[in-house]
This record gives sequence, C-alpha cells and structure tokens, in this order.
Amino acid sequence: QVRLVESGGGPVQAGDSLRLSCAASGLSFSTYIMAWFRQTPEKAHTWVGSITWSGQITNVANSVKGRFTISRDNDKNTMYLQMNNLKADDTAVYFCAAQNTGGLTSDENQYQYWGQGTQVTVSS
Repeated sequence: QVRLVESGGGPVQAGDSLRLSCAASGLSFSTYIMAWFRQTPEKAHTWVGSITWSGQITNVANSVKGRFTISRDNDKNTMYLQMNNLKADDTAVYFCAAQNTGGLTSDENQYQYWGQGTQVTVSS
C-alpha cells in the first residue's frame, strides 16, 4: 500500500519558521512528482508547490514565494516544506501528494496519492 505521512506541524507565532516532512512508502519515490497543498479554515483547498523527480525544478504559489522552499531527499523517501516568516494566512492543514502520470502541475486532480495532513496554526 502507498502511504504518505506528514509531520512537523504545530502552533507557532507569526514570523516563526517551521519545516514539514512527508515520508513516503509503498512507491518508487524518485519516479513521482511531489506536491504540497493546504486546506484553510474556510475549507479552500489550494496548491502550495511542486517538485520534480530529483528536485531539479520547483514551483511554488505566489502567495508563498520567497518564504517557502520545497526539497526532497530520495535516499530517505521524504519531501520537505521549509516555511519561513510564517503569517496568519498560512494557517491550514498541509497535505502532501504524489503523482506519476505527468509533469509538474498545480492541479490537485492529477495527484493519485495523498497524506492525512498536518495542522499548522500561526498566531499573530
């Protein structure tokens, strides 16, 4: 079975940093495009960023550009989201996702596998 498990979330203050991890098992990790999405308290489900097979290319949403960085360690079957200068608007449940049906995309419908999510709460 494919399993994606997020970790690293928690309550923080605005301006703080946090690193999320997504540990994958049950798949050939290096053959999958990986992505982060988030669901806000208003239930909006939005794309955060994506990363290619060996991390050569990363794309992130304009709302987090310059603050968030995606990386991956294929030897550890793990993807990371480094979040700096967190803002209250970053409060959300963060999900990792995986797909091997295409290239880099922000379309959540293209992603085959999803984790359960980890809560990030940013207080002003």
